[in-house]
Amino acid sequence: MPQFFLNKRLLMLLVSIIVLVALIGFSLREREELTWPEQFVKDSTSWVQSLVSRPAHYVAGWFENLQDLQNTYQENKELKKRLDDMARLEAKVYSLERDNEELQEILDKKESLSKYEPKQAIVVARNPERWNELIVINKGKANGIEKNMAVVTSRGLIGKVKSTTPFSSTVQLVSALDPANRISAILQGEKKLHGTIEGYDKEKELLLMKGLPYDAKVKKGENVVTSGMGGVFPKDLPIGKVVKVVPDEFGLNQTAYVKPEADLYDLEHVMVVKKVMDSVEFPDESDGEEEGK
Repeated sequence: MPQFFLNKRLLMLLVSIIVLVALIGFSLREREELTWPEQFVKDSTSWVQSLVSRPAHYVAGWFENLQDLQNTYQENKELKKRLDDMARLEAKVYSLERDNEELQEILDKKESLSKYEPKQAIVVARNPERWNELIVINKGKANGIEKNMAVVTSRGLIGKVKSTTPFSSTVQLVSALDPANRISAILQGEKKLHGTIEGYDKEKELLLMKGLPYDAKVKKGENVVTSGMGGVFPKDLPIGKVVKVVPDEFGLNQTAYVKPEADLYDLEHVMVVKKVMDSVEFPDESDGEEEGK
C-alpha cells in the first residue's frame, strides 16, 4: 500500500511538471490576445498595484515637497543674507567713495591754504535742535585747536571754533543766529564791496550780508569771501554767492542774500585753519650803532 501511494505521488508530480512546462511554453508564444484567465490575473495585479502605488506615490511626493520646501527656505534665507550683505557693501562703498572724494578735495584745497595751517577733523556730534548753529569735531587743545580758529570744508567757510576741550571742539556755524556771530566779508563784483555776514534766513537757507552801500550795483552770482580784517578768519576764504539784493529797512544800505558755498546741512570732514601772520624783519639796532661809529 505505501508503495502504491508513493507511485501515485510521483505520477502526479510528473503530470504537474508536464502541465507547467506546457503552460510556460504556451504563455511564451507570441499571441495577439491573452486568454481570459491571463487577462483576469493581469487586470487584478494591475488594480492591486495601482491601489498600493497611489498612496505610496502621494506619501513619497509629500516628503519630496517637504524637502523641496525646506531647501527653498534655506535658499531664500541664504539669498536674503546675500542681499543684506550686498546692501551693506553698497552702503560701505558709497561711504568710502564719498570719503575719498571729500579727502581728495581737502588735499587739493591745501594748495590754496599755503598761508594757513590746516588741521583735518571729523564731525562727531550735532544737536538736532541746534542743527544750524553748532557742531562738535574730534580735535581739541591737544591737537593745537584754539578758540576763534576758522573752520572750512573743501568748498568754503562753515564757521569758527567757539570752545575747546583737550580732545574735542565746538564749532559755531556761520548760520548761527547769534548777534556776535559776524564775519567781515568782501563782495567781489565790478567794484570790491565790504560788508558783514550777520544773520541767516532759515526758510530760504541763505546768509545775510549787510552794510553794502545803497547805490552799489550788485549782480546775482557774485562771490563773497572773507576779508581777513576781523582778526579771526584768514583772507579770501569762500563764503558763498549772491542770490539777490534788497534795501535795508531804512534804505541807507543794501542787504545781499548769499547762498553758502559749503553744504551746512551735511557736514562730515572739515578743516580747522589757523591764520599765519607774515613775519616782519626789523633792522638790528646794534648794526646801526656800529655804522654810526
